[in-house]
Amino acid sequence: MSSPHTDITTHKKLLRQKQIRLGLLICVVLFITALWRITQGEWQIPLSRVFELLSPFISPSEAMTPEAIVVRSVRLPRFLAAAAAGGVLAMGGVVLQGLLSNPLAEPYTLGIAAGAAFGGALGFLFNSTMVTPMAFLGAIAALWMVNTIAHCGDGGSSAYLVLAGIITNAVLSAGVTFLKAIADDRLAAIVLWLMGSFSGASSTTALITWSSAVILAVPALIYGRQLDAVSLGEGQGSMLGINERRLRMILLYAASLATALIVSSFGIIGFVGLVIPHLLRTVIGPAHRPLIIFSFLAGGALLALADGLAQSMGELPVGVLTALIGGPFFCWILITRKGMGGRA
Repeated sequence: MSSPHTDITTHKKLLRQKQIRLGLLICVVLFITALWRITQGEWQIPLSRVFELLSPFISPSEAMTPEAIVVRSVRLPRFLAAAAAGGVLAMGGVVLQGLLSNPLAEPYTLGIAAGAAFGGALGFLFNSTMVTPMAFLGAIAALWMVNTIAHCGDGGSSAYLVLAGIITNAVLSAGVTFLKAIADDRLAAIVLWLMGSFSGASSTTALITWSSAVILAVPALIYGRQLDAVSLGEGQGSMLGINERRLRMILLYAASLATALIVSSFGIIGFVGLVIPHLLRTVIGPAHRPLIIFSFLAGGALLALADGLAQSMGELPVGVLTALIGGPFFCWILITRKGMGGRA
């Protein structure tokens, strides 16, 4: 008969093997997606030619050819932006679900994305340079609204935070509709931005997106072990000496800033943070550090694939596709749960 220690060691070994296989699979999918996104389009460019154009040793004259401009300045930044945005949204879902011990939590369902959208739309009415700072302020305001409503309802429990997020999402979405109604000549720009699209991605927005990934990934990985304890239920972290209030403050603000940067650049793209963490958690377990890394990779692959599909369908907004996928998935999670206060 095997001892408990042997069983634990065997389980860890099998889990590590599973994680390695899954990681390799996701990386392969991400690499193939990158090749597809860079080579395919209205102008198909052979793969061998793409590698030549992406070489750091390309001559200045060659870098100014139409092919090089399309690959280096249009397709590559768009792929990098979509991959990083998907990774950020997925990591945001992991962090929020861990903090609130609720698998329904993510930047979209908690109203953070809607807050960023409201702030960004308000920024459009003043000046386009105000979109990003106003989006961040909107995300913070949405967090404040969620916390206030939840504390009035049930002392701020995780279940009420999600419900408060849904209420906040509805209110701020109505606010965005009001801003669109008074936008006049800026209406088209606001509507196109809110739909969620990477058609305007550039090297600058790709850099901003990857910066947002660092802003969220660093504290999320640093506090990964504390997230493990907090995700066990409210008060569990305090029993282990963890300052839950401080942890929530740091990670919620990091998730809000990262989400605001994504929304201000590409509009609302929902449900990536709901679908990816939930699926991965069933495969690799609840430990947050590996879950954060795997979610970043899988979220990036999913959104890059969705963006490619959206572009092949005539530049359909990618936010529409993620909503079509995530909406039914959200309903499925809600129906199969045994209670709104269940463990993540």
